[in-house]
Amino acid sequence: MDSSNGGCCRCCFSFIFTLGLTALFMWLSLRTSNPTCYVQFFYVPALNRTLNSTENTTIYLDLKLNNGNKDKGIYYDNVNLNLSYVHNISEPEGKTLINDTFIPAFYQGHKKKATKPANFSAAGLDWALVKANTTAFFRVDMATAVRFKIMAWKTKRHRLVVRTTVEVNESGTKVKPKKGNKLSGARKNGCFSLQVGVLINLLIWVLIGFW
Repeated sequence: MDSSNGGCCRCCFSFIFTLGLTALFMWLSLRTSNPTCYVQFFYVPALNRTLNSTENTTIYLDLKLNNGNKDKGIYYDNVNLNLSYVHNISEPEGKTLINDTFIPAFYQGHKKKATKPANFSAAGLDWALVKANTTAFFRVDMATAVRFKIMAWKTKRHRLVVRTTVEVNESGTKVKPKKGNKLSGARKNGCFSLQVGVLINLLIWVLIGFW
């Protein structure tokens, strides 16, 4: 009888241990991280005082996107970009919308980096006001939706909304040009952790019923 009870306990322990490892593996496999986004390059020819002519009012930037997930690709919907002129850096919400554009949808493999150029027509901006200061501030807003590819499976879409402010000097280039301006404001994806948590709770109820 004791031998039978001992075998049953060992079986139950093995079952619980296996379920725990399975839940941990699923959590590690399903956990995702949003891509990190930077404005790597930013150029405003109209503010470059070394040029003979400053009639070019187009604004150029390079958006850098890093997929840090080890084994998950990312499908991006169209990446929408808004560019605004910030009147006072101490009040970043006081801004004038310059223009908007988008980067067409694309796929990014795991542990891959992508650099996407974009430009904005800024002919309607009050350049006399902008040039009155030695530096100028511009805000870049980005909005898109991403799906994660886990093996042959695609997740549902997750909204990604981020922004950053770029300071531009008298050469029309970004202050600290070697350092990218990170876009922030995205919410972390918690859906998979929630799903795994629900799964673990279900397993606990199963074990309670088993006992």
